Amino acid sequence: MTAPGKWSEMLGLVWAVRDKDLRFYYERSEVGNVILPLVVLRRLDFVLAPTKSKVLAKAAKVQGGPDSSADLLAHVAGQSFYNTSKFDFPTLVTQDPDNILDNVMDYLNGFSPNVRDIIAKFAFVKEVEHMNEVGILLRVLGKFASSEIDLSPQHVSNLDMGYLYEELLRLVSDLSNKEAGDHFTPREVISMMVHLLVTDSLDLHTAGKVITVYDPACGTGGMLTETEKQLLAINEKAKVYLFGQEINLRSHAVCTSDMLIKGQDATNIVRKDTLAFDGFPDRRFDYVIANPPYGVDWSESMDAVKREHERGFAGRFGAGLPGIGDGQMLFLQHMVAKAKTADEGGGRVAVVLDGAPLFSGDAGRGENNIRKWLFENDLVEAIIGLPPQLFYNTGINTYVWVLSTAKRPERQGLVQLIDARDLYEKRPVSLGYKRHDLGETHISEIVRTYEAFIESSRCKIMPNEEFGYTKIVVDRPLLARYELTDETIAAIRSDKAFAKAKEADRVAIINAIESDVPWSARSYAEAEATVTRWLAQAGKTAKAIRDCILSAITIADPDGLPVPSAKGGVIADGTLRDAEYVPLTADIEDFIEREVLAIWPDAWSDRGNDKVGYDVPFTRLFYKYQPPRALEEIDAEIKSSQQRILALLAEVTG
Repeated sequence: MTAPGKWSEMLGLVWAVRDKDLRFYYERSEVGNVILPLVVLRRLDFVLAPTKSKVLAKAAKVQGGPDSSADLLAHVAGQSFYNTSKFDFPTLVTQDPDNILDNVMDYLNGFSPNVRDIIAKFAFVKEVEHMNEVGILLRVLGKFASSEIDLSPQHVSNLDMGYLYEELLRLVSDLSNKEAGDHFTPREVISMMVHLLVTDSLDLHTAGKVITVYDPACGTGGMLTETEKQLLAINEKAKVYLFGQEINLRSHAVCTSDMLIKGQDATNIVRKDTLAFDGFPDRRFDYVIANPPYGVDWSESMDAVKREHERGFAGRFGAGLPGIGDGQMLFLQHMVAKAKTADEGGGRVAVVLDGAPLFSGDAGRGENNIRKWLFENDLVEAIIGLPPQLFYNTGINTYVWVLSTAKRPERQGLVQLIDARDLYEKRPVSLGYKRHDLGETHISEIVRTYEAFIESSRCKIMPNEEFGYTKIVVDRPLLARYELTDETIAAIRSDKAFAKAKEADRVAIINAIESDVPWSARSYAEAEATVTRWLAQAGKTAKAIRDCILSAITIADPDGLPVPSAKGGVIADGTLRDAEYVPLTADIEDFIEREVLAIWPDAWSDRGNDKVGYDVPFTRLFYKYQPPRALEEIDAEIKSSQQRILALLAEVTG
């Protein structure tokens, strides 16, 4: 996170309102329902202040009511929103305080429809009525109207407002005990992701270049804001258009208000479940960036997701569906689907995920099939392992995936892995789980490593196929002998198939069997002939009875003989079944000869069951051997500890 500045100062003042004025009237989990909309409204109030009188004058002349001339009033306000109420925050407090509730309602209703929609999403009217009922409305508004909480653009930049929103949301989230998946992305992580997104784009400096950016899990808009900031720093004459989708009502309200403040089209922020509903079905984007939730159940979206999957690659989830407990790889597919294709000039994706998408799912299963599709279509450009404890609400390890639909020639067919897990600085004060920061030098090193595209101790460059393997099933024969005992007869008697036979047949068969006790054989042929003789005593019998008797007398024995199958060959021993993972770069038959038959000469593999999978063993690829300490050093440490303990005991016993 950036160094503390105006946003940090404002945070302390805003949060003091919670501590001093709200805590006795609201549950901990409800504080955000008041704090967040008040911050948004106060910011909008400051933005509109310079043109307030002009808007009121124009509104007085409007025929048919202000809403009928929304575009005109917005133009006068110099924003995409306006307020036609005579009140603002300071006058709400100083003028006619005895009618504060009516005046606040007039103020809220004076906003343009787009802001009223935000107020409705915050459900703020209910909170206003509650504060009035308990007698704190005037006091709370007075705190926000004071000169101390100065949220004017001249005092607090748009970027700092983003920090303020984000930290307030983190604090509110902590009070609400939100799950770890509902995390917020630190700005330095966003900065690093954006650098990776744009560094490989060749035409960013074109004057008037139109750039579209999309975040399918945009939250309060932090990633969109930072991406726009960095793109305009590269090309101040570029036209950057921001698009987002967010399911959480309050986060969406904050994001749309931020878009209004910055002059973006707030209708481009869609409040829908991204997995169930594509908010921009007819659009693809230059850059797609997101930090989707980790390990979050997507069962509520399941019906819509399955319908989309059935569309194949005409939809967003053609490669496969992951397990219901984690939707990360659905977001990953969605983001690729929303990036411009190579024919459209190419699109780039940056997404931060936890470790599961690197290896979850066996070959042939949903997660692995998605990974297989990504690698076989040469979409994965780089994967960066980040330090732990970077995020506010979770301390898990995370990875940034960079994908491209149009790789540059030197990157085609290759994936770059960057190990940045040790690049961090410790925070002087923890923010939730966040104990580490990415400093500017760390971001620069990651970006330089990416751009250099040269292998080092921190960077590996590997062909796509090196992440792939073929999973083959290896079987070994069932080895057995045959034996008839009292336990065997009991097993036959209790078998369901045997119980269905006629009573006379059952008696005849059991008598024949018991007459041979004790009996044993080594070969299947001899056992089969003996069973046929027993069954002959009952005349015609079902095959199921024959099978149950053979099964009862068969004893697995590693020193026994293979059991033949009805189709020829031998029966496999299910307890010995194993799987081998053969690299795609290896010859499978040579592998079987060298790694399987050399150990188990009687083994075989039904190649019809082969499945191709892809994994990214990130940790193993960057493993560094740490030799154990010398025994002398360990002994000396133990002796030193023993001496300290004896000295302490001597002091106690004195």
